[in-house]
Amino acid sequence: MDQTRKMPHDRSHELRPYRMEPPTMTVQSIRFDDGAVYERTMGVWSGLAGRVFLDWLAPRDNLRWVDVGCGNGAFTELLCQRHAPAAVDGIDPSEGQLAFARAREGARQATFHQGDAMALPFGDAVFDAAVMALVIFFVPEPARGVAEMARVVAPGGSVSAYAWDIPGGGFPLDAMWTGLRAMGLAHPLPPNVEAARLEALHGLWVQAGLRGVETRQITVQRRFADFEDYWETSRQATSVAATIAAMPPGDVEALRARLRARITTDDAGQVICEARANAVKGVVA
Repeated sequence: MDQTRKMPHDRSHELRPYRMEPPTMTVQSIRFDDGAVYERTMGVWSGLAGRVFLDWLAPRDNLRWVDVGCGNGAFTELLCQRHAPAAVDGIDPSEGQLAFARAREGARQATFHQGDAMALPFGDAVFDAAVMALVIFFVPEPARGVAEMARVVAPGGSVSAYAWDIPGGGFPLDAMWTGLRAMGLAHPLPPNVEAARLEALHGLWVQAGLRGVETRQITVQRRFADFEDYWETSRQATSVAATIAAMPPGDVEALRARLRARITTDDAGQVICEARANAVKGVVA
């Protein structure tokens, strides 16, 4: 893909910094092109939240699904393994992520396409269910993305999503972000963080004409073997990797010290981290 092109749903476009005051360092962009790195850093988190989300959604087997913003296929694989879909189409702008998704053993029945969340390449009412996992805050116009999901789902079908509660501090790397901001360093954010709020999700689903709209929060925990495991895994995450790589060694050590002071371990030395997502579901009229 042309590295300079900004696709409407592409997560590689420039993201606004969390702080508005001039930072010590500015991170200009973020890319989700390495499926393996995403799997280790965020794919595990996605699966943890995705399992709770699917339990809440409680879909029937043998449905036709579209997974909008499927990324490296973490949620797609979970869906295939747990709910025996008749068919799954995954859409994402990143070919690097899609290549990883296509190689997933548990998602071989899915078909993956490069595409745009705001202009899905499907006809009307061709799916039984549409889902957007950890994506809605990356869509430049979230209302258009929800409207597209509703368009391609048949009457009576499900339209759903879950997204990290970034405004409420629920992002898995919130401790890392807090440490960077305390040092006057910028990190990128999705362009529509506010879309992840429960009330915002409810409003978007109602605005799209969906019926029986429900929301809930999902809280999950992830265990790391020790602080080093937590640090090495978290520092590779796309939202912080470029910032940390550009920091002087002394500042990196200062960030480590901040995190070590904040992160608690259990009696076995394991680090237990918590994250929170907001979820929404509705039915096409």
